[in-house]
Amino acid sequence: MAESTPEEASEAVPLVFEDPLYRDAVVDLLGAISYGEISAFERLAEDARMAPSLEDKVAIATMASAEFSKVAALHARIAELGADPFAAMAPFRDAIDLFHAHTAPADWFESLIKAYVGDGLADDFYREIAAFLDADTRDLVVASLDDVGHATFVVGRVRAAIGADPRLGGRLALWGRRLMGEALTQAQRVAAERDALSALLAGGVDRPGLDLAAIGRMFTRLTERHAERMAELGLAS
Repeated sequence: MAESTPEEASEAVPLVFEDPLYRDAVVDLLGAISYGEISAFERLAEDARMAPSLEDKVAIATMASAEFSKVAALHARIAELGADPFAAMAPFRDAIDLFHAHTAPADWFESLIKAYVGDGLADDFYREIAAFLDADTRDLVVASLDDVGHATFVVGRVRAAIGADPRLGGRLALWGRRLMGEALTQAQRVAAERDALSALLAGGVDRPGLDLAAIGRMFTRLTERHAERMAELGLAS
């Protein structure tokens, strides 16, 4: 196979990346998602130890593997943009690690809710930001956020458990609300602490952005999607 010429290689990156602020924002976003996927892998692998059956353990381990499999494509794109994937992830370690420290599940069912509700909220936030990206990067981000089996597995297990012990529903509903608050705090922290991401959301002369009213509507959508997930689980939001 013939090697790409320098001209062909340069065409692989859209012209929008000639704007250094936009490039920095994309690198930030891909770095945040990459570290989020790695953290999800680590957490799911650890949560598998709480699984009540071998079937459950294998299901969670499979989810963990699927999360980790998404990292390579994100890192490849970061490298294409001339950045170091590990340096791109570094600014987000503290915020994401803090989220997980504040939301460590106490048992198997809390771990299931976190895998479905907590990860879902983070994914929704990144999908909102993806709307402001070039088509190639948007497609990569959306693909990296695809469900890897959380929904069917978690909903089935949680609904069955609540059916067997209705009292469990109240405790898990409170846990879901806590996850919602922590996830929104993390999302706001990530966006606020990175100037390039803030600028991306604000827009520019050649790109639409979000004013305060639009940001409010975005967080309303995040809240509504959270309520939908909780309803799927049979829990009050």
